[in-house]
Amino acid sequence: MSHNIIQVVTGENGRKKMKCEISQCSKIQGTAIVLIKKNVLNILHDFFDKLTGKKVSLQLISAINCDPEDGQRGKIGRPAYLEKRNTTMSTPLKEGEVQFQITFDWEEEIGVPGAFTVRNDHHDEFYLKTLTLEHVPGHGSIHFDCNSWVYPAKFYKKDRVFFSNMTYLPYKTPMPLRKYREEELEILRGDGKGELQEADRVYDYAYYNDLGDQKHARPVLGGSTDHPYPRRVKGRGPVDSVNELAWSSDEEFARELLAGVNPVSIRCLEAIEKNKLFILDYHDVLMPYLRLINEETSTKIYASRTLLFLKEDGTLKPLAIELSLPHPEGDQFGAAAKCAASVYKLLHPHFRDTLYINALARQVLINAEGVLEATVFPGKYSMEMSSAIYKDWIFTDQALPEDLKKRGMAIEDENSPNGLRLMIEDYPFAVDGLEIWSAIKKLVKQYCSFYYKTNDMVRQDSELQSWWKEIQEKGHGDKKAINFGQYPYGGYLPNRPTISRRLMPEKGSAEYKELETNFEEAFFKTITAKPQALLGISLVEILSMHSPDEEYLGQRTPGWTSDTEPLQAFKKFQETLEGIGKRIRTGT
Repeated sequence: MSHNIIQVVTGENGRKKMKCEISQCSKIQGTAIVLIKKNVLNILHDFFDKLTGKKVSLQLISAINCDPEDGQRGKIGRPAYLEKRNTTMSTPLKEGEVQFQITFDWEEEIGVPGAFTVRNDHHDEFYLKTLTLEHVPGHGSIHFDCNSWVYPAKFYKKDRVFFSNMTYLPYKTPMPLRKYREEELEILRGDGKGELQEADRVYDYAYYNDLGDQKHARPVLGGSTDHPYPRRVKGRGPVDSVNELAWSSDEEFARELLAGVNPVSIRCLEAIEKNKLFILDYHDVLMPYLRLINEETSTKIYASRTLLFLKEDGTLKPLAIELSLPHPEGDQFGAAAKCAASVYKLLHPHFRDTLYINALARQVLINAEGVLEATVFPGKYSMEMSSAIYKDWIFTDQALPEDLKKRGMAIEDENSPNGLRLMIEDYPFAVDGLEIWSAIKKLVKQYCSFYYKTNDMVRQDSELQSWWKEIQEKGHGDKKAINFGQYPYGGYLPNRPTISRRLMPEKGSAEYKELETNFEEAFFKTITAKPQALLGISLVEILSMHSPDEEYLGQRTPGWTSDTEPLQAFKKFQETLEGIGKRIRTGT
């Protein structure tokens, strides 16, 4: 019976079935790292236990052999299921992560896998971080960076597909993987119709048409010559199904600060107008003990600050949570960069979190009557004014050398460092910035030259061309984070007032006399009032904080690419940055 032909069921993804001689099959061992929602860690073990027992199936896709009966797609292997949790890992996992073992039947017709499908028949989503295959015949190990939520199968028309860390230009993609790659891009781009739901991975664009409400009208930003603006990514609609994990939501989290087991720690920030801003602060209490607790006990804790905003409906909305010494998790990142595989990998850290931050800002920061309008001088015209300024904003002028030249701060000089001579030598932003700029430029050139040997190869990359067209015409690749450096300057409000409450006094007036005799008193009566100042300072401090899992320039998670030359170029880039950092710190 060992030579009997077995029909391999591939699940409900519409793929053809493949036959396999048992005698021709061997085993491939794999490990998958998954994690659960951030707010449900106390049921972590029960959840992961449910993932086993044929609830989550994976199937390898050949990068070598096509199935002529399935549109030349790569042949698909037998389903394999997440097995028991691995508790003897050599590499420690992050908080909330669990490693599963998985065993695949490897068939000769599969050869080297280049992708895999995953089907979730559990009733909850889970976050698939990585899959690693060991001892693949004729190849060795294969790594897959997934970093994506996998929702139950009922939410998808086709099973999810993930590709290995091998990077291919579109026309160099192995034939068995091309259809899968094309279909994946079609799914991501969507058709622009209907309301997006939570499980949808489609990204689409919309104008800033949700800043106002029935009581507070605000103009639509974008789509007109009067109010041009970069488009935002279209948001998801509400989820109507019953959520058995509602207790883990932001709303319930905030409610329990008022009606839970410990309702005596939340406090109102003093002098905030209309008592709108509240804080739950455990940071300073726990910080002195974090090292002792985390290193000498089995407990792993955070020192936290939570800022909450009181909405008009009387409920609290968490604005931000600061977690000191936390454990990082994967997250979503800007979708437009995902169109071109090689470029996507390079830009990955620079696009991550932008969609989430943008969505949150539209709810509580830049919306009508939001925090921004309450703390800066244009008030309700803040966003509209930024749209007017955007009319004269040119993307390519933002390159540091171009910016310096345009502002007359530097001229081209081949004998000067980085080819520019600064008009003011003691100009740290330009001096340090140009060094970093040159290091980045060198890395990008080496990285891109590895994949694109000629200009024709760039022109032939349809995904890259589509991405660049989309960036310019829809997504607008001209957004950047400017918040991290705000607090050192704006944290002391008299240094950078956000509001002026009165004009310069007329000579002979009491206000003018006060200005002459008591300048500080007059100054503080003119700039931002204490309630708005405290709100603004708190906001600036929050915006200046880095994400707990921030990837700084020169840092990448292991396995971000499997190509040797880009890895070597990045290592040299890291060494260059270390040298620049040392020079900046020592002033040499």
